[in-house]
Amino acid sequence: MLDLNYVRENLDAVRAALQKRQMAADALDDFASADLERRNVIAESDRLNAKRNSASREIGALMKEGKRAEADTRRQAVGELKDRIGDLDRRRDEVESRMRELLSTLPNIPHQSVPVGHDETANVEVRRWGTKPEFDFEPKDHVDLGTALGILDLERASKITGARFAILNGAGARLERALINFMLELHTREHGYTETLPPFIVNAAALFGTGQLPKFAADLFKLEDERGFYLVPTAEVPVTNYYREEILDAARLPMKFVAYTPCFRSEAGSYGKDTRGVIRQHQFEKVELVKYSLPENSYDELEALTRDAERILQLLGIHYRVVTLSTGDLGFSNAKTYDIEVWLPSQNAFREISSCSNYEGFQARRANIRFRRDGGKPEFVHTLNGSGLAIGRTWIAVLENFQASDGSIVIPEVLRPYMGGRERIEPVS
Repeated sequence: MLDLNYVRENLDAVRAALQKRQMAADALDDFASADLERRNVIAESDRLNAKRNSASREIGALMKEGKRAEADTRRQAVGELKDRIGDLDRRRDEVESRMRELLSTLPNIPHQSVPVGHDETANVEVRRWGTKPEFDFEPKDHVDLGTALGILDLERASKITGARFAILNGAGARLERALINFMLELHTREHGYTETLPPFIVNAAALFGTGQLPKFAADLFKLEDERGFYLVPTAEVPVTNYYREEILDAARLPMKFVAYTPCFRSEAGSYGKDTRGVIRQHQFEKVELVKYSLPENSYDELEALTRDAERILQLLGIHYRVVTLSTGDLGFSNAKTYDIEVWLPSQNAFREISSCSNYEGFQARRANIRFRRDGGKPEFVHTLNGSGLAIGRTWIAVLENFQASDGSIVIPEVLRPYMGGRERIEPVS
């Protein structure tokens, strides 16, 4: 959430930021109107309070002079003033609540380094790593490969649940598990993250804290009971909210966490997109990186977090690129985002496998996560997160980039210890 005082004092700057995001400024206009009403209400309340205080002093003087009847008349007028002030205070609270509600619908302000553009076509490539694999045959996609190998079953998953679910079998399931363990081991042992295993169900306050609610309620799976719980759309939600409503010691920052969770998304508004295979599923798995940072260091931490996620693909030996998202493609809560896009031979294209973002104080303000320097006032931390990586899409990338002409899959060397030393996935005879 944006700072209320900042928005109030910088309406033109916030309006310009919304325009860069290709967003209408209706909520900002409503905020300005509500702020004006709040100022008027407070001014009237202050005027009546001054009048009441003056009247109270006069009553005291009248009582000293023995003018009880006149004092009683003035007391009645003061009582009426008190009632009017009470009404104004209630109105002020209502207006302030409305202002906070409006603030909750406003996205974050893009960092000055974010390229300005209408949509993803304005994203800027930062770097590439590796080279495209070369095949002396027509490469297959992960669906044909996985089905022929007996490690992917979409048909029976659809029978059990519905569209956009998958079953992995045998070496396919073990490959998924190998990727999870490989990523967790790398991020904890080499990159210094603390592993955490959070709940896979969260409450509405947690989702508000990271920005999924109220704007993206349609993308969530809500449980049908009176507690209002939701399935996690990403580990970002429980891990970022770990310190909600707390004040951290500045000396502990940065704090770095890595978490594996399944993720659940309704994919509202994405029907017709990526319907083949497991690229866009209702249930998928991720290893997520989350950081709490001092504000002055958060962009250095973003660069480091992105490099940590990239390292997975480098060790796997898979071609990828990094792009900076434009203002028109930036997420609601994000101040700046790098997308890591992996090469998929079947599509002859790069596809997003991780988004690494700095939210600055946006999420921390919503979740009230603060830190204190020595003897100073509490400040809002900066939060960051990124997939390190999305497991399903990494699984796809391994199948497609390491396929052989006979339909088998060569297992990347770094994964073989997690696959019991197995070097290849071949059809079960």
